[in-house]
Amino acid sequence: MVKIIIYTGLSLPFDEAKEILDSDDDVEVIYKRPIKRGDLGIDLKENPDIIAIIDGVFHQNSAVGHKEILGAINAGIKVFGASSMGALRASELDSLGMVGVGYCYNQYASGAIDSDDDVAVMLDSESLEALSVPLISMNYVFENAVSENILTQSEKDELSDIAKSTFYPKRNYADTLSKSGLSNDKKSELINFIRENEDIKKQDAKELLNCIKEYIRNENNL
Repeated sequence: MVKIIIYTGLSLPFDEAKEILDSDDDVEVIYKRPIKRGDLGIDLKENPDIIAIIDGVFHQNSAVGHKEILGAINAGIKVFGASSMGALRASELDSLGMVGVGYCYNQYASGAIDSDDDVAVMLDSESLEALSVPLISMNYVFENAVSENILTQSEKDELSDIAKSTFYPKRNYADTLSKSGLSNDKKSELINFIRENEDIKKQDAKELLNCIKEYIRNENNL
């Protein structure tokens, strides 16, 4: 039996996560709320084989520490990270054994971004619903909109600058577009494009779960 602990709920809701990776006769999957400082020390007592960090808290509580993650790695646990806090910590600890997955991780690992603010969101602490939009998601959409000839490079740069200058709890598409010089037709076209595309943090979270499925299949011939 392979035991897996996964911290998510924000980038990827639990019900959607379970559609990809759930417990069966060979695997026990335990989904937990975004990780905070001290959680790993408690959860290591459950003797997991794999830990996956997707979401974590930044300001509501102290963030999970590097030493906590290294303690899990040194205990022989395979630790993965993606999407949000997981992507950030994986980029800092990949040379020491943490496995990073996805676009957000690669953005941090390459040095394209380096701030917690890029993945930070305001959330409802009870429902785990995101109440703002992370900067990395907005910039990803804006860059793709340029590729699809919906935005010009200068329009994309204007939107990115507005989003970057907005305090993360108040960052959202409606406010950013309202402060821009885009025409109403261009705003409508961009809004439709946003609605048609899944958030990159959710995409990364799904990729991570599929990566874990492949890992346990290869390691255990399941």
